Formats: sequence, C-alpha cells, structure tokens
Amino acid sequence: MDGPFEEDDGFDGGFDGGGAGGGSDGGSLAVTIGEDAPARLDKALAAAVPEEAALSRSRLMRMIAEGAVLRDGIAVTDPKTKVAEGEVYSLRLDPAIEVETRAEDIPLSVVWEDGDLIVIDKPAGMVVHPAPGTPSGTLVNALLHHCGDTLSGIGGERRPGIVHRIDKDTTGLLVVAKSDRAHHGLARQFEDHSVNRHYLAVVHGVPSGTDPRLRGLRGISFEAGGILRIATHLARHKTDRQRQAVVWDQGRHAVTRAHVVEGFAGQAALVDCWLETGRTHQIRVHLAYAGHGLLGDQTYGGRRKLGAALGQGAAIGNAFPRQALHAATLGFDHPVTGERLEFSSPLPADMAGLIAALRAG
Repeated sequence: MDGPFEEDDGFDGGFDGGGAGGGSDGGSLAVTIGEDAPARLDKALAAAVPEEAALSRSRLMRMIAEGAVLRDGIAVTDPKTKVAEGEVYSLRLDPAIEVETRAEDIPLSVVWEDGDLIVIDKPAGMVVHPAPGTPSGTLVNALLHHCGDTLSGIGGERRPGIVHRIDKDTTGLLVVAKSDRAHHGLARQFEDHSVNRHYLAVVHGVPSGTDPRLRGLRGISFEAGGILRIATHLARHKTDRQRQAVVWDQGRHAVTRAHVVEGFAGQAALVDCWLETGRTHQIRVHLAYAGHGLLGDQTYGGRRKLGAALGQGAAIGNAFPRQALHAATLGFDHPVTGERLEFSSPLPADMAGLIAALRAG
C-alpha cells in the first residue's frame, strides 16, 4: 500500500527471472497457495501475491485470461479453477515501463551503497513510494535523483528496487535494490524470512507473561525469555480500507515477536520487536490487538493516555506526534557477493527524547 499507510516492513513473495542492471525485461513471479486460501484461483492469487508486486485482483483476472498464469508450465485460464494448498503458480510479468515519477534532489541518509543496492536511514514524514496524495517528496523521488537510471524495475512497472517499505512516520533502515539480480535475491530472502529486522517501539503498558488478559487472547503466547509471540491473520479492515485488522478466517498469516527492553512506571515500555512476516502495519496492528498500542499512533493507538505517575513524561508521551516506531537493525546476505551485512540505526532524536522523559518521570 502506498502513501501515508505503507508496509511496516517486508515483502513476502519470490521473484524469478529478469536480468542484471537497471530496468527489467519482465520475468515471472512464483506464488505458492497458502493455508486457508480462498478456493478459486483469482481470489487465492489476490490473497497470496506479495503486496509489493502491485498486482490488483482486476489485473490478475486479465493475466489469467491472457494465459499469463501457469501451473506446471501449463496456462490456467479459468479464474474459477479450484486451488489447493502448496500449489505453485507462475505469473508472467510484463516488461518494466517507465514511470512518470520525477527525480528530486532530496537529501538522503545513505548507510551503505554499491552497484547493486543501497541502504537508507529514512526520516519520519517521508513516504516511500508516490501515490495520488503524495506524488512528490518521496523516497523514490529522491532515489531517482541519487541513483539515476541504475535502479531495478520489476513487476511491469519501473518501481525502483523497493523490496520492503516502512510507514511514512516510521523511521529507520530500508534496503533498496539497484539491479534486478539484487532485487530478486533480496525478495527471496524476505520470502524465506532470513532477513534480520528489529524495530524499537514505545508502547502503552508493559507486556507481561503474568498478565492473564494477555495470555487469554487468541494468537498470543510467550516463549522462553519472556518473548511475546503474536500470530494472527491480517486483512484490510471491513469498513476502513486504510487500516488493517486482525482476522482468523481470511487474510494473510502474520507473526510478530516482542521483548520488553525497559518499563516506565508500569504505564509504558520500550519494546524490541522483530518480524517473521512482513505485512502492512503489522507491528502496529499486532501490538494494538495485544492491548499495547504504540504511543503516538493515531490509527491504531486508541485514546489511551499515560497517567500522572510518569510526571512530565506523561505529557510528552501523550503529545508524541507520530507512532513511536523505529527500524533499528537490518541484516541480510548481499544478494550478489553473499557477504553478510548487518546495519544499525540509533534512535532518532524525538524517540530518544521521549524515552528520556519517561525515564525521568
């Protein structure tokens, strides 16, 4: 999803095909039918394709009709075809086309860069990809200026190497592919969950395994070391299409783990979160479902307020202007050289100040 509501992180889907260098000559997308998928092909594909592939159900319907969806090398042209868990479909993608997005000279905090990829430390307020409401000033606009025509294009549109995204008001680390070989390699690592991604969040309350309310919630469990595990399905909210919601009989499987780093007077906590899957708004939705929504989260945080026990920290926390979420670490194997790369980003000034105020009480 583009615009202010983007993916917390992740891109779960495997690309296959395409050559090295900027741009793409097409290729294919391998999609595996998951557990509890809809019974018919068009609906199952719409649920299973990675969000970053930007394949709407209407486009998938056209691809099926055009013979661009194959199983075992044979085109499947009936959208009502019954599917089964574990089946793999190959989607033939159109060659990348030029987008009208303009290159803009926007400063970037570059953590790493070589001929195949670039790692950015994204500030709050920057949207990753242009959308109707945010056609400019995005990370993609900045990348087009910084990288020129060396960016990977894939999925039928020249989308510059975006293999995962973080929300407009989430800060921190993001890797972008500059070549198609890097794009494919990074996508596969996100698909097989080998990318190391940790986020720091400040939440309401202090998650605890001794909390009977928390232990009684469906999908909630605790692992060794007091690690909170949240496993649900996520789908678009039935009445608000800009939001995601926890569901059980549809949507996409999502798993988040979290560990309390520090508590503040029992009213708030600094939490280390890591993703097994990467769904839209996953951390924000999961922690809100657990009753520990992020401070400053206007979409999922609810109306909960910090109390007087935190003194001035309560006033600062209650007025925090964005979701208190930072993509702090990112690790992956370089998709071309195989070198293991690990990056870390310090807390931005606003979150560091928030935590200091909560400590001071």
